[in-house]
Amino acid sequence: MSQEKPLDQWIEQLNQESQSKNFDRRDFLQGAGKIAGLSLGLVIAQSMGGLKVDASAAKFSSYPFSLGVASGDPLSNSVVLWTRLAPEPLNGGGVPWHNIPVKWELAKDEHFRHIVQRGTEVARPELAHSVHVEVDKLQPDTVYFYRFKAGHELSQVGKTKTIPAAGASVSSLTFAFASCQQYEHGYYTAYKHMAKENLDLVFHLGDYIYEYGPNEYVSGTGNVRDHNGPEIKTLDDYRNRHAQYRTDQDLQSAHAAFPWVVTWDDHEVENNYADMIPEKGQAVEEFVKRRVAAYQAYYEHMPLRRSSMPHGTDMQLYRQFSYGDLANFFVLDTRQYRSDQANGDTSSPQTAESLDSSRTLLGEKQEDWLLQNLGQSQSKWNVMAQQIFFAQRNYGPSADEPLFSMDAWDGYTPARQRITDFVKSKDMDNFIVLTGDVHANWASNLIADFNKPDSQVYGAEFVGTSITSGGNGSDQRADTERILTLNDHIQFFNDYRGYVRCHVTPHQWKTDYRVLPYVTEPGADISTRASLVYEKDQAGIREVSQHTVPQGKKSSNEVEEDRYKAHSHAHKKQVKKQKNKLPN
Repeated sequence: MSQEKPLDQWIEQLNQESQSKNFDRRDFLQGAGKIAGLSLGLVIAQSMGGLKVDASAAKFSSYPFSLGVASGDPLSNSVVLWTRLAPEPLNGGGVPWHNIPVKWELAKDEHFRHIVQRGTEVARPELAHSVHVEVDKLQPDTVYFYRFKAGHELSQVGKTKTIPAAGASVSSLTFAFASCQQYEHGYYTAYKHMAKENLDLVFHLGDYIYEYGPNEYVSGTGNVRDHNGPEIKTLDDYRNRHAQYRTDQDLQSAHAAFPWVVTWDDHEVENNYADMIPEKGQAVEEFVKRRVAAYQAYYEHMPLRRSSMPHGTDMQLYRQFSYGDLANFFVLDTRQYRSDQANGDTSSPQTAESLDSSRTLLGEKQEDWLLQNLGQSQSKWNVMAQQIFFAQRNYGPSADEPLFSMDAWDGYTPARQRITDFVKSKDMDNFIVLTGDVHANWASNLIADFNKPDSQVYGAEFVGTSITSGGNGSDQRADTERILTLNDHIQFFNDYRGYVRCHVTPHQWKTDYRVLPYVTEPGADISTRASLVYEKDQAGIREVSQHTVPQGKKSSNEVEEDRYKAHSHAHKKQVKKQKNKLPN
């Protein structure tokens, strides 16, 4: 007889333990893992079998490629091609419960006169009729075009590109990175402009979707679009929300133009969750099932390899991309394995809790993987593509009254110090961190000791603003001057929306902050607010050009704490709605 408890008994026990004053987080995670392992095993682990392919089912109520096409995770000899059949994208997809054959073609030209590979993939209902084709035997550093066919319908044409072979001599790389695209806060005009750039690839650093119901999370300049339904919690909810974001034509155009490398932050599940710990006050059952659903929907809608398919409570998202001998990109997951945020996840000074060396941000396995691969790298540049502010950032009223974000690396200072110490021990001067999350553009020198402004520079962090989150930006905020004064290592701070473009050569890293004057109306022009250069000479970041943004707002009354207040206000709305649903 099995010794495993039924699912409902595990849930009840964990709910009781989580509410106990003697709550033990390790036991909680082990039990929650068993819950998620049971539920996810039923949902995904069996999804590769079952129904037969039914060619006669490939008839659709409307155009099935409503979510566009995408490619991603490029290697020197392989790339992932993605699409999802969804004739009714906001209503569960609208495809019958059949396995649907989807043909695909890869060509050297956009007219498909020179087809190099073709095949058929099965779109399965268990994975929302998404398709992830891992094409291999390709040539390195080569542009390809691709398309899909289901029934009598052809998809849009996408363009992709393999990366150079590991160790190959590479003279330059141009890429963009983006994050934080709250659908309600604005239009995706930035992606319309990004699609026209001459890029080798794109990194997305998290908050691809937001979980809130309509007008729960409201920007300072007002919401201009509506989420399609209440706060998302179930698999169907997450699928419909991803689909709503994917129906945006500007987002589709950017996906179709370049291969993307993606990682998540928090809003792909819920604001500021930490591993199996929800943001505020949810039952174990509710959050574990929610995370399982969110992870599955994320996989279904991203151009990820089968190695990233969720398994149990986990989804393998941290990975490495070697762009010839020019750059090693270490794509991190700073959300799935972290210890709970210190100090109640409030803006606070450092405390014994936030300084506790036993706390982790990456988890032991991922941290060991990162340091081992950093130590073996022979690349011209070593790059961490990740989610949250890495450099120290005091946004308090003064140096004597500091405030730090406990959700960022400042809340896990020993974990950051372990990376810093390792980089210094290897005498690296080529360490770059790419960051999203905070809805503004920043650039910081990475120095040996943030409390000693004159300490050695070993790298740079470039933080990208949001695509839309936060609504219309401005050139300066009310706290700009104060934050720059309190943080000598921060060299640039700007609050417009947009994305970041980087041009990399063996000796120089150039970052262009591409910004929009507004996002609450479509049609804004793009411009480069500033261009910054980092060279491996320990001189740090230097600004090489800056420009006024036409039609851009010069200043605002916004301060850093406003973002946290907006999330808190959204949560209060959610709680009120939930109470109104309860029976009398």
